[in-house]
Amino acid sequence: MKESSAEEIDRFNGKDGNPAYVAHRGKVYDVTGSKVWKGGVHMNRHHAGKDLTSDILAAPHDPSFLERYPRVGTLKESGIAEGEPADDFSRLSAGAYFLKTHSHPMTVHFPIAFTYAAVMFDALYLLLGIKAFEITALDCLGAGIFFTPIAIATGFYTWLTKYRAKRMRPVMIKLRLSFVLLATEIAAFAWRLEDPAVLDRFGWAGVMYLFLLVLMLVSVTIIGWFGASLTFPMGKPATGSRRSGLPPSDR
Repeated sequence: MKESSAEEIDRFNGKDGNPAYVAHRGKVYDVTGSKVWKGGVHMNRHHAGKDLTSDILAAPHDPSFLERYPRVGTLKESGIAEGEPADDFSRLSAGAYFLKTHSHPMTVHFPIAFTYAAVMFDALYLLLGIKAFEITALDCLGAGIFFTPIAIATGFYTWLTKYRAKRMRPVMIKLRLSFVLLATEIAAFAWRLEDPAVLDRFGWAGVMYLFLLVLMLVSVTIIGWFGASLTFPMGKPATGSRRSGLPPSDR
């Protein structure tokens, strides 16, 4: 097992034909053959050639996941002896890192879920005529209004810290539609409070209210789609074989 410094593994970043190495708790792994480390980048967030000890503490999967890849050496002066449990400071740092990188993914699900729920419960009310469904839709709409500004704020924070405020098409679409969604939610909520029987009449008012619900549904669907495209980029599927060097889980 070769012992390498942080500077030495830095060049194994998976770019320009170089292998992709990552370090964790003093161990160095070769993730070159993994399709989830294509180009030396994992989930648009983690880069090969680095010590990812703190990052992996905040990851959604267990650190033992790395054991599936070939171990090629050890890291000099990693600060953590092999097998040594993480100290409180490391766990606190990992928690802070988790909040920094996951604040938007944690909060964005709430306005999406409540918006879908509001539309679905109103649809059930129109189909079945049960007033409890319509009241539940109003409650979900109110919750959506509460969480949408939070998701917008964390989205701005992620855009600034992760993407350096780069004008990317998916981000621009998400930002614009987020304000459209919030305005539509507020309009529908205020209208329903002003006219509790708006869905009971099939005149222009009922049609316009249904239009607001459809606009909300379309907006939140597009927002979710482009958000997922940033987290899980779509590309050509990677292929593997027995000779490819891919771990069994990645074939």
